[in-house]
Amino acid sequence: MARLKGEKRRTPSSRAWLERQISDPYVARAKREGFRSRAAYKLAEVDDKYRLLRPGARVVDLGAAPGGWSEIAARRVGARGRVIALDILDMKPVAGVEFVKLDFLDDTAPPRLKEMLGGKADVVLCDMAANVTGHRQTDHLRIMALAEAAAAFAREVLGEGGAFLCKVLQGGTEAALLAELKRDFSSVRHVKPPASRKDSAELYLLARGFRGSQGR
Repeated sequence: MARLKGEKRRTPSSRAWLERQISDPYVARAKREGFRSRAAYKLAEVDDKYRLLRPGARVVDLGAAPGGWSEIAARRVGARGRVIALDILDMKPVAGVEFVKLDFLDDTAPPRLKEMLGGKADVVLCDMAANVTGHRQTDHLRIMALAEAAAAFAREVLGEGGAFLCKVLQGGTEAALLAELKRDFSSVRHVKPPASRKDSAELYLLARGFRGSQGR
């Protein structure tokens, strides 16, 4: 492997991250195919298998920056579809995507997204991540708090038959959240697409077939 520039000044963890990035085939593929991040392939692989992003679908992408999931969603729903994206960070414009810079946990975020939607959504995506502390239990609680907030929003905006895809961490999705989703969706499962690194603790929670008011 080529010597990394400035290697002596880097911490062991940052050197390991850079080496992993350089050798990662999905990183190279994203650069070659013009996607903003390797995360694009996680959504693409889930969608290839479960067919969430149909032409004309209305999609909300939570935690969208830098835009990999939004790029995939916009391509697959096409010109007749709609993608609304939100992140606390800036995101460069993506063709076919309406973006709002806002913290999803801000009280104004859900109403703003609903106003932009102007109706029901077909898919709610959530790839939000909390700042990592290094303490496993704390990190798990933080990301689960985001997942629970996203799930509550999804149940408010999804039309009947809609789908919800959300990042969680291995270690067990909270029983209460799973019970709520199983009540409101016809199918709930954990998925780990091939593009998700094998040594990563991340998993995705996929709920399909939203029952709407009938499930409550």
